[in-house]
Amino acid sequence: MGAIDVWAQITTERMARRPWMETLLRWTGRTELDLQTVESTLAAMDRAGVDITLLSGWHGPEGSLISNDEVADCVARAPDRFRGLMTVDLEAPMQTVREIRRLADRKTFVGVRVVPWLWGLPPNDRRYYPIYAACIDAGVPFCTQIGHTGPLRRSETGRMIPYLEEVMLDFPELVVVGGHVGFPFLDELVTMTVKFPNFHVDTSAYAAHRLPPAFVEWMKGLGRDRVMFGTNWPMLSPAQCLARLDDLGLTPEQRDAYLSGNARRVFGL
Repeated sequence: MGAIDVWAQITTERMARRPWMETLLRWTGRTELDLQTVESTLAAMDRAGVDITLLSGWHGPEGSLISNDEVADCVARAPDRFRGLMTVDLEAPMQTVREIRRLADRKTFVGVRVVPWLWGLPPNDRRYYPIYAACIDAGVPFCTQIGHTGPLRRSETGRMIPYLEEVMLDFPELVVVGGHVGFPFLDELVTMTVKFPNFHVDTSAYAAHRLPPAFVEWMKGLGRDRVMFGTNWPMLSPAQCLARLDDLGLTPEQRDAYLSGNARRVFGL
């Protein structure tokens, strides 16, 4: 059984032109982001043995960056290989609730993603709360970003305590998937894992050999049933992220749970 990539996007030209992308390009040694297609994404998945990729929509204060319709179109072109994570507009709460009710069929769309640094709002801001209730009603996870912010935006919104902790206290039924590992707040990651059985983390934006040692220990222990594979494609390819997976020393059971088992359970794949 192949891997499941829980954080990817097929970037639009309007997203690639955002000024905050410059830092990410510098980190990956590029001057511009190559726009990928359904075909090139499938080819990258095949090279690394990835069965299913979750494609994210993006929406921020500046408007739509990758729309839900664009994500749905990509999924429709390869429905056995792609699922969608819908985006929402925090400034239009009722429109957002209706959109989640309409799209969260757990077939095309299997979750909701909001990136707090894009909005400059931590996840305990009141504008998120209708989204959490709608996710619970629809039976889909809420996916977000934890840890420091790669783009030139504040990292404070990526702190798990107190912001995400308050959310999970207020919404104990909410299933949360925090992307991008959570560094440098790894002590908070441990606390959240112990405290909330519905809290999960993905390794998007990190190649295996770049994962912090403390995070790898978490993967093997407390996090063995909570961690999922992700890439942040097209910033990193699946092959780049998995090239040195063996160096982590995971058992076969830990490896299977990380690459696909946990994601299949959490997203109902």
